[in-house]
Amino acid sequence: MPATWQDHRRPRTLLQPRPSIGKVDAPQPVPAGVDYDLWCGPAPMDPIRRKRFHYDWHWIWNYGNGDLGNQGIHQMDIARWFLGVNELSPRVISAGGRLGYEDDGETANTQVIYHDYAKAPLIFEVRGLPATKAAIKNGGWGAGDMDKFPAKLGGSVAVIIHCEGGIVVVPNYSSATAYDKEGNKLKEWKGAADHYENFVKAVRSRKHTDLNADILEGHLSSALCHTGNISYRLGKKQKQGEIRDAIKANSKFSESMDRMFEHLAANGVDVDATPLGMGVPLTMDPKTERFLGNDQANEMLTRPYRKPYVVPEKV
Repeated sequence: MPATWQDHRRPRTLLQPRPSIGKVDAPQPVPAGVDYDLWCGPAPMDPIRRKRFHYDWHWIWNYGNGDLGNQGIHQMDIARWFLGVNELSPRVISAGGRLGYEDDGETANTQVIYHDYAKAPLIFEVRGLPATKAAIKNGGWGAGDMDKFPAKLGGSVAVIIHCEGGIVVVPNYSSATAYDKEGNKLKEWKGAADHYENFVKAVRSRKHTDLNADILEGHLSSALCHTGNISYRLGKKQKQGEIRDAIKANSKFSESMDRMFEHLAANGVDVDATPLGMGVPLTMDPKTERFLGNDQANEMLTRPYRKPYVVPEKV
């Protein structure tokens, strides 16, 4: 590919709506057949405070990372692949919240994560609500995202690479399409290897070189989700005007936040009555994978392990 195309890449990813998980008024029983001590592992063995035991753990901080670390890791990996970076971002900031409903979930359902790479920013947009508030009543809860770009070009769960001459849209795990600035299709790619089959092949051969991707790739893409959440969790609630003032010097981050505000307004969310969390800007040394000048952020790179499920510092 031409160097000019590579130098102007700016991956952006988007996600699908997620409905409320509801509320409970008391701790829930452990499902039959579940060894809850083993299930919790190194995490705290807290009382279960969600209706659905399975899957909805994704939205509880002790066990999950929200949609950024759930569905998002897949799109983060594709975006990093297009950007061609093999280390964590030197700077990250995130903003968002759990908005549009009140439930037992803790993680953000609406969030923007900005990874400030030297080549180009990697911007991640999480959308937990449907296109509009009316869409919930009309059965459109899972029908798309407020952002018209991916919906028009092939889906709300997508990776979009902005280039100087157009865009590349990756709407799923087996295809991609390049468009020029006018929206004309330039080229299309289809087909992908089965990752499950590839994993089984490597297990049987006992050769890590048989894997389509080394474990380091999974670490880097996963860690980008974690560092984004660390910024968000260390932040504080702010009103829309305060957030706009704080990020106005960053045009691309501001552009993504504008889309978030539009999305929330379309869902009837008053972001001044229920303010968003504005994350802390964090700087990292990608070589050591440690934050600079923020001990609290560095503590969140791991967790206090509950015995006996302790992961040693050296494995």
